[in-house]
Amino acid sequence: MVDPDQPRPTDHQGAAQQPRAITAVVDVETGQGGSAGRDQFGPATLDSGLTALGASLRQEQSAVSLITSLRPSTGPSLRQRLQAQLSAPLPEQPELVLVTDLDGTLLGGSLAERRRFYAWLAQQRARVLHVFCTGRDLGSVARLLVEDEYVGLRAPHLVIGDVGCTVACGASLEPLPLAVAPIEARWQGKSDRVLAVMAGAAGISAQPISSQRRLAYYYDPESFDHGLIAELEAHGVDCLLSDNRYLDVLPAGVNKGSTLQALVHALEIDPALVVTAGDTLNDLAMFETGLAGVMVGNAEPALRAEAHRLRRTYVARSPGCEGICEGLHHFGFGHLLPQR
Repeated sequence: MVDPDQPRPTDHQGAAQQPRAITAVVDVETGQGGSAGRDQFGPATLDSGLTALGASLRQEQSAVSLITSLRPSTGPSLRQRLQAQLSAPLPEQPELVLVTDLDGTLLGGSLAERRRFYAWLAQQRARVLHVFCTGRDLGSVARLLVEDEYVGLRAPHLVIGDVGCTVACGASLEPLPLAVAPIEARWQGKSDRVLAVMAGAAGISAQPISSQRRLAYYYDPESFDHGLIAELEAHGVDCLLSDNRYLDVLPAGVNKGSTLQALVHALEIDPALVVTAGDTLNDLAMFETGLAGVMVGNAEPALRAEAHRLRRTYVARSPGCEGICEGLHHFGFGHLLPQR
C-alpha cells in the first residue's frame, strides 16, 4: 500500500493474480491479515511479499496465455488487428491510460465532483485513453451512458465488462471478437456444470445480466453455503465474492486484471502510463497487476484489508471521482488535471 502521507514512489511493482475472493472475505471476518499501517520488515512483511510475488507470477502467466492465444504468426500485428475491430480510433500517443471501475468509483462522489471530472475526461480524449473496467454487462453500460448523460458521462474508448469476461469498443459497445475469443474458449462447457452445482442452493439468486462467459448471482452472506466455492472451482472456474453481496463465477484465470494486462500488451501500451481505480474486491485483480492503482476512499473494508500488500496501490482519502484525481496527482499525472 502507498501511504498518502509518504512521498510518491518511483518504483514499479510486479504483476499478480486475483487471489480467491473468499479468502479476502474470511480474513476480514476473522480479523486476520496485515495492518495497512505495517511498515517494519519482519516475518509478516516477508510473508506478504512472498504471497504477492507468487500471485504476481500467476497473474502474469494468465495474461500471457490470453495474449499468446491471440498473437498471429504472420501478417498484421495484434495491435493492428484489434484497432481494425474498433468503430472509433484510439488516441495515437496517450499521455495517460485511465482504467476505472464504475459503481462506487467513476460513479462515486458528489454530483459536482462527478460533473467536473467527466468534463475533464471529455476534453482530454486525445490525451487520455479511458477504459471502463466493470462488473456490468454491455447492456447495463449502455443504459448507464443514457441515464448519466445529464451529468456529462461519455462513452470511454474501451470497455472491459463482465468482471473481465468481455472486451468491447467504447463507442459502439460491440465486443471485439479477437479479444473475446480466448475467454470464450475457457468458458466452453462450464456453464452447465456450474448451474448443476448451484441448483437449489440456499442464499443465492441470479443477477439479471446478459453474458455468455460468466454466471452472476446475488448472495446472502448468512445463508449461503461457502463450501460450494471449492466444489464450483473444481469444475475449472474461479469464484469471486465482492461487496458482501455479489458472487461471480468466471472462467479460470480470467478477471479484470488478467484481461487488462492482455489488452495493455496487445495494444503495445507503456505500462508506466496506466492508472487503475476501484473500490471493491472485484477490483483487487487490477491492483495486483503491479500497474499504478488508486483505491478510492469509499472502498469496501474487505478490499482495504488487502492494501498492506499492494505496494503500487495508493489509498485515497476522498471517495469516487475526487479520489481518482487524488491518485492521479500522487502518481505524477496532476499536470493533466484542471487547476482549481
